[in-house]
Amino acid sequence: MGAMTWSPDGSVPWPPDPTGPRLLLVEDEPELAGMLRELFVEEGYRVDVAPDGQTGLHYGLTRGYDVAVLDRGLPAIEGLDVLSRWRRSGISTPVLVLSARGQPADRVAGLDAGAEDYLAKPFDVEELLARLRALLRRHLDRARSLPVGSARLDLDSREVHDPGHPDRAPVALSERECELLTVLASRPQQVFSRETLLDLVFPDAEKPIVVDTYVHYLRRKLGRETVDTVRGRGYRLGRPPVG
Repeated sequence: MGAMTWSPDGSVPWPPDPTGPRLLLVEDEPELAGMLRELFVEEGYRVDVAPDGQTGLHYGLTRGYDVAVLDRGLPAIEGLDVLSRWRRSGISTPVLVLSARGQPADRVAGLDAGAEDYLAKPFDVEELLARLRALLRRHLDRARSLPVGSARLDLDSREVHDPGHPDRAPVALSERECELLTVLASRPQQVFSRETLLDLVFPDAEKPIVVDTYVHYLRRKLGRETVDTVRGRGYRLGRPPVG
């Protein structure tokens, strides 16, 4: 694997992982926002930062996110007001409220406004990351879809859709193609050996060449960048140009 590159200020891996889940951070304290952004990028998230409630509201309404971290005491629009407006507009992105207001009544208010979770400041970093992982798992289970680059894999229809290009027809996958892509998309950072993919997706097959064959099928349908070959190690999810 090549050496990791970093942003110009040396703070975070650069460019951000193009296959990671999209996270919206709405936080007005610059130092905390910078620390959290660095933390989330290192965990594989693609992060947008909104420094006030108005920007956070706009981002949440116009961009698609897999999860959001929302402060309460924000300039322009208070955090729970932002959350309520998202929910009234049909935005179902799972939200973790991260606030210095940590009394039971504050937590109840946050959950009643539509938050899936509420964590008080100061917080433990590992607990925050674990809660975000739990939110993502529940969200993906509920949505029955997985992010595949800019597209999404619908696990029920076995189709890959590109929400950014609704004019493009969905790409239908066979059962085994869908199973292979599901394994890769479920852990987009992980490199899977051919033997591991053989066991997970093709338990009845004897030779790992069948993995190579189905990787070829996915690339033919979704584009060559759909699956990355990691020389000497195996395969991982890439960035498919659908359509």
